[in-house]
Amino acid sequence: MSDTMASGALQRISEVEVDDNGLKNPGGVLENEVFRALCFQFEFESSKLSSTGLLNALQALVKLRIDPQSTLMANLLSEGEQRLGKGQLTLTNLCAFGESLLQLEGPSSVTLEQIVNHIQKKDIEKWSPREMVMVYKMLQVTVREREQYQDLLNRMNSVTLTIVSQLSPKFTSIILNSLVALHQTQAFPLVTALCKHSVKHIPYFTGDELLNVLEAFLYFEHREQIFTEALETYVPKSIFTMHPQTVSKVMQYCCRKTILSKPIFDAVAEGFISSADRFTTDQIAEYIIPFGTLNYLPPSASSLFRKLETVLHTRFSQFQPHTLLNLLHSCVLIQRYPVNFLPKIFSPYFLQQLQAQPPGLDRIVTCQLTQLFLTVTLECPFYEGPKLLPKYQVKAFLMPHSSLDVHLLKRVKTGLLYLLKKRIYFASEVSTPYFYTVDIEIKLDEEGFVLPATQCEEVHRRIALCVDGQNRFCVNSHNLLGEEAIKQRHLQLLGYEVVQIPFFEIESLQNCRKMAEYLHKKIFPHTYGCSC
Repeated sequence: MSDTMASGALQRISEVEVDDNGLKNPGGVLENEVFRALCFQFEFESSKLSSTGLLNALQALVKLRIDPQSTLMANLLSEGEQRLGKGQLTLTNLCAFGESLLQLEGPSSVTLEQIVNHIQKKDIEKWSPREMVMVYKMLQVTVREREQYQDLLNRMNSVTLTIVSQLSPKFTSIILNSLVALHQTQAFPLVTALCKHSVKHIPYFTGDELLNVLEAFLYFEHREQIFTEALETYVPKSIFTMHPQTVSKVMQYCCRKTILSKPIFDAVAEGFISSADRFTTDQIAEYIIPFGTLNYLPPSASSLFRKLETVLHTRFSQFQPHTLLNLLHSCVLIQRYPVNFLPKIFSPYFLQQLQAQPPGLDRIVTCQLTQLFLTVTLECPFYEGPKLLPKYQVKAFLMPHSSLDVHLLKRVKTGLLYLLKKRIYFASEVSTPYFYTVDIEIKLDEEGFVLPATQCEEVHRRIALCVDGQNRFCVNSHNLLGEEAIKQRHLQLLGYEVVQIPFFEIESLQNCRKMAEYLHKKIFPHTYGCSC
């Protein structure tokens, strides 16, 4: 039997006898006379083997978990390294050798770097998709500095762009994973093409492959409507067979991209109700938090939050403090009040735990604690447990820079000036004693006349205008995000008359007069006066 046929036989044995858990029957294979006979020529005649036979056999034996210290493996590795040094290996040989070394020695392999140096001299345009994928994988573990091999990567990225349509689900996932690991942010045309190409593969990705694809979408801050639509078809049909970690990543993708997909969220809610007992605490949080962030209650909300409460009662002590705080804070955004757990959250012991673990009691954490406390104060008057001590409360909630659409605010202020005649009759970006910042505040006296914004006496009514740009809504939606919904709810409970000015109602208004007419109808639907 030629060495090429013998190595092919070894590869077939490795395909049949190895599964995800390793070698199915170690004794039955390794002690088999035919197997030992196949190995004989590779162990004692390695110098006479063809490079293809040598390296294909090495790949198969690595897969069969043959002891790396054995004479057989040592001889094959030594012969491979000699031929590498003499420049005798083709690109296919180099890829096979590199794949074996990755599995045997991992990123620390010195020989891997030599292989990559030889690969650089090859004509990339002649590489097969498999060879391209293998080189990406090798670079992923050998590149230690950002600019290392960047010229090679630039050439590979350009050529890969031309063969995207030929890539299988596995190859698409591996290349996206490598582009993330190698920080290839400048390869945006390739990333975009791969993301679009991944759409047709969604039903065929394994859980790990889909995770890689979703990670790439997140890392490169990419969003693709057809990808979301494909997920909307796939997730509801597969929710009960998908791995919880894959579902968590789908929810993270939706949450970070502010995509409120009701088909996905409704299916995920059903999956949680059915299987939450076997989830990790991180997965529990990753399933639930997007519901609060995107301000959505699914049809099964009552069962969903009953299940969450049961899980929390059973496993409360297993949650990391910051994970637990994020989870409970997301619940109050959608008016699900975790009053049974708040005494523990406001306890000195829990606050010390928060402080002891990164990021500690930073501004975001203290804002969440304060908003939890304000929520139970305003919305749960029956709560009689411990309060949040003043030293843990913030004076004002964080106002993300992106949350206020400055251009939209300017247009509304111009319309108000046209309506009220003088700038003194309204104030913008007003800090309140209640932690929130009001976009525009108008004060009225008892008879409904507008007062100067600086006047504090005889104020009978306060109107809070919420100028809601697109970034306060879920993408392509009129659904307010959770943070904005709770703010408007709380301002109302604090005595403000909240008037929402959403972008989609005013984007078509062409001039000041039309804006003023619109504001008149919104703010003073009956009449208004002016104390000037």
